[in-house]
Amino acid sequence: MPTHRFRESLLQKSTKKSIRRKGHAVTIGEVAKRAGVSPMTVSRVVNGTGNVRESTRERVKRVVSELDYTPNLAASALATAQGTRIALIYSNPSTAYLSELLVGAMRGVTRSAAQLVIEAWNERDPDAERAAARALARSVSGVILPPPLCESDVVVAELVRAGVPVVAIASGRPRTGVSSVRIDDFHASREMAAYLIGKGHTRIGYIKGDPNQTASQLRYEGFLAALHDAGIKPDRALVQQGRFTYRSGLRTGEKLLAQRKPPTAIIASNDDMAAAVISVAHRRGLDVPGDLSVVGFDDTSAATTVWPELTTIRQPIAAMADSAIDILLRAIRGREEAKVMVDHMVAHVLVKRGSVAAPE
Repeated sequence: MPTHRFRESLLQKSTKKSIRRKGHAVTIGEVAKRAGVSPMTVSRVVNGTGNVRESTRERVKRVVSELDYTPNLAASALATAQGTRIALIYSNPSTAYLSELLVGAMRGVTRSAAQLVIEAWNERDPDAERAAARALARSVSGVILPPPLCESDVVVAELVRAGVPVVAIASGRPRTGVSSVRIDDFHASREMAAYLIGKGHTRIGYIKGDPNQTASQLRYEGFLAALHDAGIKPDRALVQQGRFTYRSGLRTGEKLLAQRKPPTAIIASNDDMAAAVISVAHRRGLDVPGDLSVVGFDDTSAATTVWPELTTIRQPIAAMADSAIDILLRAIRGREEAKVMVDHMVAHVLVKRGSVAAPE
């Protein structure tokens, strides 16, 4: 029997049954128990979604008919959500960044009653990542990939091949086969550099992020665009390669401030590295922002746990993770519009705090 006719039959039964039934309403659990399947399977059969063996589908339909079961749409939705497992896989060294991700993801799954699975994939080679992705695809309904794993061709390809919906968070550019939630890294960085230039800074140091992440390159390109707009020639001596870690911020900060003619301002590609630069400046007896202006990127908790508090670009990481949950749930529940990959661009904000002043 086609799905639409099956639903129509159920509706007709429910109309008749509502007239004569005064007591107990049959639940999805009772149908599942009688049919020897899970409530999730009953939900899939009733709603005509998901992969269910034809023999199982017919058995469930027969029990539904025998028990005169009327689907409770609210309960059905809840049962579906409770059987939905979404994985958040991280390999990010920034505790502040990770905490923001978790807050947003937990908010999303709490609202939907889905289950959140959290795994750490640290220092794995491509073969290990491939094996882990293959195993994960068999146990979850969808996956959130924050940086740097959102840049892994191996992981993304394995999950897409398995038909698991994926949302990449904070990747610089959208990828084929996966949805994404991100900010405009190029324009955000350009805006930050223009702000420093507007304060009178022309000798600006720059600490790049991880070279394997597309967002890092876009932020650097935005910095160069701002210099070009202001007619300032880039100085390679003022550019250092960081890794988005506090330790790399210490190393690169030392190199920039040890120069014979150090910069009057430093842009770090994330808050962890910017916080490290402030530490280096203090160790050298420099006043921030009197002697040196320092800015970061992301507006994680690290931005407000240093003194002075960081001027930074607010990337709403928690809200982005929350949005990623919604995108995944639409894809998992099989809505037609969810079959199209989503590239959700979120607005950034330049947050001005006490770490910037005009050069003396």
